[in-house]
Amino acid sequence: MKEMKFSPLFWPIKFKKEYISVLDETELPAKVTHLKIYNYRQAALAIKNMKTRSVGQVILVLYTFLLVYQQNKGKKSLQSKLEKTAAAFNCARPTLSFKYLTDMVLGWHKSQLPLDKAIYSFLNSLEEKRVEQARQIAAIVKNGDTILTHCNISGLLPLAGSFCRRQNKDINFYVTETRPYLQGARLTAWELSRVGFAVTVICDNMVAQVMKEKKISKVVVGADNLARNGDVANKVGTFQIALLAKEFKIPFYAVCPPPSAAKTGKEIKIEVRPEKELLIWQGKRIAPKKAKGYYPAFDITPYDLITGHIFLEI
Repeated sequence: MKEMKFSPLFWPIKFKKEYISVLDETELPAKVTHLKIYNYRQAALAIKNMKTRSVGQVILVLYTFLLVYQQNKGKKSLQSKLEKTAAAFNCARPTLSFKYLTDMVLGWHKSQLPLDKAIYSFLNSLEEKRVEQARQIAAIVKNGDTILTHCNISGLLPLAGSFCRRQNKDINFYVTETRPYLQGARLTAWELSRVGFAVTVICDNMVAQVMKEKKISKVVVGADNLARNGDVANKVGTFQIALLAKEFKIPFYAVCPPPSAAKTGKEIKIEVRPEKELLIWQGKRIAPKKAKGYYPAFDITPYDLITGHIFLEI
C-alpha cells in the first residue's frame, strides 16, 4: 500500500502526545490548516462546528479518550473524566451514533483493559477496514463508469479510484456541490482532482438533468448512520438522488458504518442545524431579513432504494 496515494481526508486526525491535530475541513481547499485539541470540550466543539466529519469524527472521539486517559492515568478522577468525555460526544451531533463508540471505550475501561492499547488496536483495524471498503467500491466499478457522489466519503473515493487504475479501469466523477457547506465542491472535488481524476461539479438541483442525459452510470454515497434494516442516514439530498437513480435505473450504492441501534430509519434522529448556515454566506446574508431558514442536515434513504451496501465491519 506504500505506493498508493491517500487523501488527507482518509485519516485527517493525528495524535501528538500532548494534543490532537485536526485537519480543519471548513478551510479546504483554500487553506490546509490544522487545529490543536487539548481536551474533550474542544473536541466536541470541533465536531459540532463541522471542523471534521465522517470518519474524522470517529478518529477524534477515540483519540480524545486516549488524551484524557493519558492526562488522568493513575488519578481518582479518571473514571469521571472518561464519563464526561462520553457525555460530551453523545450529544455532539444527534444523527451520528457516537454512543456505540463511547460505550465501547467505557466498556474497555470497566473490563480493566489497557485503554491506550485497546484504542490503538481499534484504530489500526479501522484503517485496514477502510482500505477494504475502497477495494469493495472498486470491485463494483466497470471500465468507463462515471460515478455520481454526494457530499464526501472521507478519502475513500480517491483510494477506490487508485485501485481501479491498477485494474486498468478508466473512470470519471460527477460531484454535487452539496449545499450549504459545499462538501462536494470543496472536499470531494479537491481530493479527487489532486490525484488526477476527471471531476465535474454540478449543483444539487442538476442531478435529474445529468441522469436524463445519461452522463451517470453509478451512484456511490456515504452514510452517517446505518439502521439494522438497511435504511441509511446521509447528507440531506441523498434521498432524492436515490429516487432519481431508481427512476433512471442507475445502480445506487451506500458506503456504510457499522449498524447503529436503530431498527429502521424512522428511529434515526435528524439533526436540524442553525438556520444561519443557510441564510448567511461568507459573513453576508443572502436572504431577506424576515426570511426564515430550515436546515435538516440529513435525510433517510430506505433500503429498497439501495442497490448494495458497502459495509464497514469492525
